[in-house]
Order: sequence, then structure tokens, then C-alpha cells
Amino acid sequence: MKKYLDILIGALIGLASTGILWLVVGQPRGEPVTLEPPPTKIPLVVYVTGGVPRPGLYSLPEGSRIQDAIEAAGGFIAGADEDSINLAERIEDGQRLDIPVLEDIESDVGPAPTGEAPLELININLATLDELDNLPGIGPTTAQKIIDYREENGEFEKIDDIMEVAGIGPATFEDIKALITVE
Repeated sequence: MKKYLDILIGALIGLASTGILWLVVGQPRGEPVTLEPPPTKIPLVVYVTGGVPRPGLYSLPEGSRIQDAIEAAGGFIAGADEDSINLAERIEDGQRLDIPVLEDIESDVGPAPTGEAPLELININLATLDELDNLPGIGPTTAQKIIDYREENGEFEKIDDIMEVAGIGPATFEDIKALITVE
């Protein structure tokens, strides 16, 4: 009887070993796991206007600050009121940043106190590339177009003649008209 018991135990151990081996080596069941890339964050779009050389729409990564938006627009122009802006504030999607220009502020509250010189207007008939480049919405390419235009067509007779230059439309003219002269 002991012989049959040994055979029975051996057969059970063999079946158990075969079952475990079949589970380990057998084909997996179900669907394989597919790894997908993480979602791309949508950039924030902000409109920067006023006291910057290149006003317009800028796409910035989430978590950007007002300082980042101003740097994207070329920094501050001469005469921009840098102290009135909180550069550390986070931007929001769709936000408009209107950077004040000291001349605009002074015209809202009256003339500048004595001892402070008013901002000097840029004569578009005599201005250098650098002077024109500092105007809001005018980059180096458009500044060169202004110089080329006046060399080919002569001096501008009135300030709104600058809209004849390719790349300068009514919106850009509105931003610069208080900063330019032809005299």
C-alpha cells in the first residue's frame, strides 16, 4: 500500500508541476498595455501692446509671467512706464497686456511738472534704423522699409503717410502716431 501511496503522491506532484509550468509559460490573456505619450500642454496666448517695440500675439508656456511676455515682445521701449507693471504676475490665456507709455500717462493727468523734459518725438524723415526700431510695432525689418521708402519716394509730408510703407497699417499707426513727427 505504501507503494501505491508513493505513486499517487508522485503523480500529484507531477500534475502540479505541469500545471504551474503551463501557467508560467502559457500565452498571456487580454489586451496588451499600450503606452501613449503624455498630453502636450496648450500654450497660453497673450496680447501685448503699448510700450513694447513689437506689439502682437505671443504664445508662451503655462506658468509664464508678465516679464516673459514683455521679453517676447522685444522688451520695453524708451518712455514705457516700467514701474506700473507687476512683472512677477502670472499671465492667463487670452490676457491683454497694455504697457503704458509715460507720454500717455502725462497726457491723461496734464503736462509734466517743470524740470522734466517731455518725450522727444521721432522725425520719421531723419530717424535712424535704431530710432525707428524703438517705435511700438516697428521692428528692424519695418524700420529698414521706412528708410527705403523715404529714399525712393522722398520725405513724408504728414505722419499718416507712413501707412504707405508695407507692413504699417492703421493699428500700427495708431500705436506710433503720438511718437512721430515729420518736422
